[in-house]
Amino acid sequence: MLELYHNAASTCSQKVRLVLAHKNLEFESHEIDLLGGGQHDPDYVKLNPNHVVPTLVRDGAVFIESSLINEYLEDAFPEVPMLPDDAAGRHAVRLWTKWLDEKVHPATGVVTFAIGPRKALLQQPEEVREANTNAIPDPARRAVRRSVVEHGVKAPEFAGALAMLIDLLDRLAAALAKGAWLGGRTFSLADAGVLPYVLRLDALAMTPLLEARPKVADWFARAQGLPTYRTAVADWIPPPLAAMFRANGEEVWDEVRALVRYAG
Repeated sequence: MLELYHNAASTCSQKVRLVLAHKNLEFESHEIDLLGGGQHDPDYVKLNPNHVVPTLVRDGAVFIESSLINEYLEDAFPEVPMLPDDAAGRHAVRLWTKWLDEKVHPATGVVTFAIGPRKALLQQPEEVREANTNAIPDPARRAVRRSVVEHGVKAPEFAGALAMLIDLLDRLAAALAKGAWLGGRTFSLADAGVLPYVLRLDALAMTPLLEARPKVADWFARAQGLPTYRTAVADWIPPPLAAMFRANGEEVWDEVRALVRYAG
């Protein structure tokens, strides 16, 4: 039995659920309330000392870090492969996942918390919000979280983070000019890794940035058309949360558009 500690809207949770769904693997769900600070609960921290989701448990063995969880799933359940057959193709996929972890994910956190849940967080009692922020283990991440929640899209970190996500879209467009999927002929670990970040831009009403890149828009539509997308992503997102993210994104879209070259 697989157990997954995850969050509906978490990009890293989505990428693991996409792989689980693609491999037809069932799991026992344990949802973690990130806005409420569930990732800092002492019992959860025993599983994941980084205070993040997701965490996968199988037969008592604990696996953390979403990209490594997906590599584990590929190794443990190879019947539905999500890596190319050739070594060069596998290297290319792993370059994507490495870049996502190192550059794109931190940038997405900045953009997300500057817009999506910001108003909801500001409505929390200050002592609750501060306690959850102070529980973030990395002091740099704590400082950034505090800054973007306080200042929104005017935070000094925002423009650079947005530029990184624009770079993601440009790199994605260039890669898709060579093939339908990032890992070759079929949906791969690279596609599962990238999709949640593109979805986050769409969820925050930055859809014109996708539409300005036809290859990206086509890939996004095809990925959303996969049966696994519904079971791994769409069915999990609470409609009120989706509505909140989109409304907050639409409210600041003019400010966001002023920071990018291609806004549609």
